[in-house]
Amino acid sequence: MVFTLNLAIVGPGLVGSEFLAQIAAHQARSASVRFSVVAIANSRRMVLGSGLPLASWKSDLTAPSAAAADLSKLVEHAASHSPCVVVDCTSNESVANQYPAWLDRGLHVVTPNKKAFSGDAGLWAQIQEKSKGKARVFHESTVGAGLPILSTLKHLVETGDEIIKIEGIFSGTLSYIFNNFSSTDASAAPQKFSDIVSVAKENGYTEPDPRDDLNGMDVARKVVILGRVAGLNLDLSTLPVENIVPAELRSFASADEFMSKLPGFDAHFSELNEAAKREGAVLRYVGVVDPKGNSSVKLIKYSASHPFASLKGSDNIIAFTTKRFPNPLIIQGAGAGAAVTAFGMFSDVLKIAAQVGYGQ
Repeated sequence: MVFTLNLAIVGPGLVGSEFLAQIAAHQARSASVRFSVVAIANSRRMVLGSGLPLASWKSDLTAPSAAAADLSKLVEHAASHSPCVVVDCTSNESVANQYPAWLDRGLHVVTPNKKAFSGDAGLWAQIQEKSKGKARVFHESTVGAGLPILSTLKHLVETGDEIIKIEGIFSGTLSYIFNNFSSTDASAAPQKFSDIVSVAKENGYTEPDPRDDLNGMDVARKVVILGRVAGLNLDLSTLPVENIVPAELRSFASADEFMSKLPGFDAHFSELNEAAKREGAVLRYVGVVDPKGNSSVKLIKYSASHPFASLKGSDNIIAFTTKRFPNPLIIQGAGAGAAVTAFGMFSDVLKIAAQVGYGQ
């Protein structure tokens, strides 16, 4: 028997487009689960239907027959095609605020949108309470893209393990920057911090304004999410976050102006790196979840023998230290990119398909 799960896609940008491509590839294979896309909407236009063709969705969105985007109408349509998962591919806070209402309508939610899970604690609590019913929420891709970080943490908590500490390099951007700037390879030629940031920006590793990576707020959101899943009352407003953007460069209006002035602070970053080297250590920008109250986001020195010190490229790495795993359980791999983020979302959709289909 083939089970059909309906999908409504909000925000088919880079990640959303890749998600739809993975769904289309799945449909081409023989499978016991069939996915029917009933809605696709960007910020301007939307297409509603049943079993929308995935080969032409981009042109369908720009066709005269496409309707003006209206999220309330999309939700009404999705709710009339039960069971249905709303896949929010945006990073929009106003969209995230609607999750409780969607759950009330019996709609499942899958998303990489961090706003609902790292922002207002009241919204987090609402979502957790409402997802205890028939509707489900999965957000694996909010931390580490497709890496099984949140699912691992949930399993540790649900099986009664005691979380002692979670620490990790959660930003692919900052991983790339510090893996190149502060290396365990003694033969590597020293590089200027500003040059590495410049290369990262040119290669698309950073946000359009690299300060949005260097200020640590993206890592902070991930730490808050992990802390809340672990049962802690973490909040962005009280979490200590080290902003490594030099104070003198924080008020510049443009990214170009910031980049032009950053070389003037190469000596500052070089001094930090040299101090680490004298201790046989490297610098890594790390998020820490500590149930004892010392959670933080900051630049930390790690000995050359530590797993974080040997990280390469832009990988993420997360270490769970628990009562059962005194030698940390480590997860490492690509923590950013459309393909792996969409994979994490697709995996969540499959979890819902398994749960809902089993009950039928």
